[in-house]
Amino acid sequence: MTGEIFDSSSDPVVGKNGARPENARSFVGIQFSCCSVYSRVYVNQQGTGYEGNCPKCGRRVRLRIGPDGTSNRFFTAY
Repeated sequence: MTGEIFDSSSDPVVGKNGARPENARSFVGIQFSCCSVYSRVYVNQQGTGYEGNCPKCGRRVRLRIGPDGTSNRFFTAY
């Protein structure tokens, strides 16, 4: 079908000097298997983890940020 192309990549957000703007929010991509939908999940206000909900059913997901973490940017929530 025309117009139904899904692109899970995005260009990095950079300012004129090559740095990330202060108002850019960090996110990870989550594939919610409960409803077969993709959504971005953003860092919480405390900066301790990523928190969000399935856009269809509201199922909650939390990913902690820690020193022994991963550099992966995309995950599946089961």
